[in-house]
Amino acid sequence: MKTEAMLLVQTGRPLEMAEIAIPALKPGQVLVEIAYSGACGTQVMEQRGLKGHDKWVPHCLGHEGSGTVLETGAGVSKVKPGDQVVLSWIRGSGIEAGGTIYDWNGRRVNAGGVTTFQRHAVVSENRLTLLPAGLPMDVAVLLGCAAPTGIGSVVNVLRVLPGESVAVFGTGGIGLNACMAAALAGAVPVIGVDPNPHRRALAESYGATHTIDPGVDDPVAVIRALVPHGVDAAVEASGQPAVMEQALKAVRPQGGRAVVIGNARHGATLTLDPGLFNQGKSLLGTWGGDVVPDRDHPRFARLLGAARFDVRRLLSKPYRLDETNQALDDLAEGRVGRPLIDMRLA
Repeated sequence: MKTEAMLLVQTGRPLEMAEIAIPALKPGQVLVEIAYSGACGTQVMEQRGLKGHDKWVPHCLGHEGSGTVLETGAGVSKVKPGDQVVLSWIRGSGIEAGGTIYDWNGRRVNAGGVTTFQRHAVVSENRLTLLPAGLPMDVAVLLGCAAPTGIGSVVNVLRVLPGESVAVFGTGGIGLNACMAAALAGAVPVIGVDPNPHRRALAESYGATHTIDPGVDDPVAVIRALVPHGVDAAVEASGQPAVMEQALKAVRPQGGRAVVIGNARHGATLTLDPGLFNQGKSLLGTWGGDVVPDRDHPRFARLLGAARFDVRRLLSKPYRLDETNQALDDLAEGRVGRPLIDMRLA
């Protein structure tokens, strides 16, 4: 069996459409027919070579999606053929089956435990969860990365309480989910910081009570004007070290906490005034919002489906698979919140 995929053949070059042969399943692997894929800033960085030397090219890409199980390998018990599933880079329960090697006219094509820029994918069992009841397949792509990372950072890592104040630096797909989670947690104010006017507008529809253009105003100064002692919690989702520093400066002394989500470019470093820590501030990291997919996906799906916020506004118009390069460019330029690639479109 063969399928179509958009491959990274050389960093710094557009992805290439290829027809690749699907290998026999190994124990713990699952063959999934992809319905929708999202796209993340991580793929933009990979495609543009911003994550350093890539020893895996050519390889498949994409780490969030939804689809239907076609076949299961030995030992798989979590899903069965016909099940609708969410694909995520965040590991859950089940077998860790490792990556896959596809064949491209005699050339090896590498793939990790989950990839989604393709019509069919061999996926490790532990990167799958059953589609929560009632959640549309297109919205479900958000459960693959943006929602768990953004919502999880607020509820699992920062543990925001009603009445606390929150600032979100970078209101792309993950930051918007953080804004929504902060609003649902009862935070007031919720402050979105982003230089892109489209993203600031989305932040306001996703629960931000205030927005700041850091290209015009000093965000820390504006936040201090709104919350004189500093916000209780801050989410950094830009991937820029200077913004990570701003996030820590923006939180209050004696208990203020900031979490770094954004991926910085390869080789970037972060320098901080140690006195910030002497003030009792905390800077935290997270792996996917500290999410346990099997535990958290149903809860987050209810939030996405509760119609408190129009989550479809975050998703772009559907792209065809062969338009994935355009989707990545639109994401990089902030023209869309989260690209949605519809595999049914020819």
